[in-house]
Amino acid sequence: MLRVTLAFVLIFAVLLAGQLFAASGGAAEDLRLSYTLSAFAHQLLFVYWLGPDIGVSIWSRKVVDPALSAEQRVAAGNMMHAIDLVPRVCLSLMLTVGGILSETMGVLHPLWQMIGIVLLGPVWLTMTLIIYFRGDTSFGETVARLDVWFRWALVVGLIVSTSFSWFTDRLVETPWLAGKLYLLAAIIFLGMMMRRQFAGFYEGLAKLAEGGQSPEVDAMMASSLRKGRPFGHTIWLGLLAAAFLGVVQPGTPEEPDTQALNSPPAVTIAR
Repeated sequence: MLRVTLAFVLIFAVLLAGQLFAASGGAAEDLRLSYTLSAFAHQLLFVYWLGPDIGVSIWSRKVVDPALSAEQRVAAGNMMHAIDLVPRVCLSLMLTVGGILSETMGVLHPLWQMIGIVLLGPVWLTMTLIIYFRGDTSFGETVARLDVWFRWALVVGLIVSTSFSWFTDRLVETPWLAGKLYLLAAIIFLGMMMRRQFAGFYEGLAKLAEGGQSPEVDAMMASSLRKGRPFGHTIWLGLLAAAFLGVVQPGTPEEPDTQALNSPPAVTIAR
């Protein structure tokens, strides 16, 4: 999983370098390259978010299976934890990659906003890695609490900024983009709600590793998983809906020039 994370970091670094190069040069070829890299990274994050997340759900069924031994169930829980790093990394980079992609498509951002978009990914990724690798330390626990407030701020910020852009006609030519941002805010919120419901599951997993199986622990874990699973399924539906909007792009004005089909959309939004 660490290798996968390093691969995503490398891809993100190449994407950012391409965007900065295109922004400094401004040539059509450079902008095209930046768009291609951004679109590729955006699709890659979607695939590696949804796929491993489904894998985590599959392994969770083995963790609560009383027919398996305690050792097998703990091993399944460790596998869950290992796989879960990939969708977490994808989530932390999605907003930054999406923001860069929208910029290459012509949805312009003020300089201060673009700086925030670019810095968001590395900051959130750093917190994610600290929580994953140092979560059992006091520093990791502090970062985990900060991460909760950070996510709440993102939910509120996405709703407020998207609504402002919508009502001021900044997204008049890309209404589908507003839908994607609202869906991402909902996904982040659902993820926090799912984490709350899974508290009993992870508490039971720790007790399972320490003292073995018991009917009480089994019931607590099964109940926690049953309550949290609908949030996970809803997140998957939200990801699919966001992908659909990104592909279909409903509401985008049709290009009069047929050659535009071979190039990224060019939408100019007032700053």
